[in-house]
Amino acid sequence: MIQAVVFDFDGLILDTETNEFKAWQDVFRQYGTELALDVWSGVIGTDMLSVFDPYNHLAELTGLKIDRDEVRRTVRENFAKRMESEQLRPGVVSVLEQARRLEIAIGLASSSSCDWVVGYLTKYGLRDYFDCIRTRDDVARVKPDPELYLLAVECLGVKPREALAFEDSANGAAAAHAAGLHCVVVPNAVTEGLAFGPHSKRLSTLEGLDLQRLIRELEG
Repeated sequence: MIQAVVFDFDGLILDTETNEFKAWQDVFRQYGTELALDVWSGVIGTDMLSVFDPYNHLAELTGLKIDRDEVRRTVRENFAKRMESEQLRPGVVSVLEQARRLEIAIGLASSSSCDWVVGYLTKYGLRDYFDCIRTRDDVARVKPDPELYLLAVECLGVKPREALAFEDSANGAAAAHAAGLHCVVVPNAVTEGLAFGPHSKRLSTLEGLDLQRLIRELEG
């Protein structure tokens, strides 16, 4: 019986992922080249520098010596501007409210830092929904490694098969599946075209989702 839900953060609750990709795209275009989504896709849902170095990629494409500090500063400025008007993804608050009414434990497992995640949760008034938060600060390896999800369900006091993960990325879904959770994928603008591995169900949005009905479907 499903007794807990575990949310990813970036790209699922708040679409930082699309904005980060576009912020990097803006910089690449300033240098007269393109950052392709299929090149960037391996980054989504995991720790960027462990799988891809955008600074080296920019240097390779342009043949130029790249000032990392300058590029990093420009990306941050681009990202901050794009995030100024960003809203929570549709349906997130509804699903959190439903989980609370159903007395289902609520956790979060993110490859981002605790400061990043909690900062945004606090800004958008969501922090108090979560009984447990596990981030890259708590693990040796982030997604697609299952460690984050295993720690999250342990913290919530349930077995992996008693938990449902909501994910937007292939790396995140792979982590949830490897940990043994049910996994529902809800892709965003930059992940909708990616190939996902094993998962329980795919949704285009959380908006209008009946959580209790979904749980019954997965348990059935």
